[in-house]
Amino acid sequence: MTEQERIFQSYLNYLQVERGLSANTLEAYRRDILDFLCFVDEQGLELKDVRKSELGTYLQNLYSRLSARSVARKIVSLRSFYRYLLLDKHVSEDPTENLDSPRTWRSLPKYLTAEEVDSLLQQPDLAKPLGLRDRAMLEVLYATGLRVSELIHLRSAEVNLEVGFLRTRGKGNKERLVPVGDSALGYIRRYLAEARAQLLHRQKSSPFLFVTRQGRPMSRQYFWMLIVKYGKQAGIGKTLTPHTIRHSFATHLLEHGADLRAVQLMLGHADISTTQIYTHVTRERLKQVYDKYHPRS
Repeated sequence: MTEQERIFQSYLNYLQVERGLSANTLEAYRRDILDFLCFVDEQGLELKDVRKSELGTYLQNLYSRLSARSVARKIVSLRSFYRYLLLDKHVSEDPTENLDSPRTWRSLPKYLTAEEVDSLLQQPDLAKPLGLRDRAMLEVLYATGLRVSELIHLRSAEVNLEVGFLRTRGKGNKERLVPVGDSALGYIRRYLAEARAQLLHRQKSSPFLFVTRQGRPMSRQYFWMLIVKYGKQAGIGKTLTPHTIRHSFATHLLEHGADLRAVQLMLGHADISTTQIYTHVTRERLKQVYDKYHPRS
């Protein structure tokens, strides 16, 4: 057991024995802190090395894929965890001190231009099985606006290459059908023909469409890291997450005249008010175009 794992287990014992938390509350804390520890590990850090800047990066990623309420809950978990770390002298300072409320971070969704998306898609090395897989995943993400969890757990049987649709289950286990464009379909076919069997190797088979060399779907954090890597290669200076591509999908559809209700259905939003944030994005974009090109602006 690593030092980080030992601390984590000790913290869970503290919550259960000393604070007497219920099983459901304990499980919520466990998931929240485990997600944070995965981030710390992927960044090559130790808990004592985490400062407010690293915590800010983590929280930005959370806010890109979760609601303000969910982020607020995770902040409560983080504060509790760091109080314990201070109490047990595992850290000398608390980076969660004076954290802003998630409400102050609420802003219009960040998205890429069509040119930036095109540049990002061209980064994977198609001569390699992993590169071909990554290109297919990026193409599907931009073509459908799937959430990252929906993408990495997409099963081969859920994609109809002939009709050009995929079936996915989103929040609340609600099923929806999403159209897939020709470019994404083409890369899926190429990935299936040239790369997937090589990645599976000894595993023989897997129900999941996109697999790692171990024959399993990749983690959300790893796919996020891939997007960051390809974004840097493409020279894109913006903060990139899988949700940035989802935002780009919705924004570009509306900019080209798509119906808001249709975009809502494709994104899997339960309430159209959630989708309406993108109308603010397109209005902001129109204003920028006007200011740039109108002779008397």
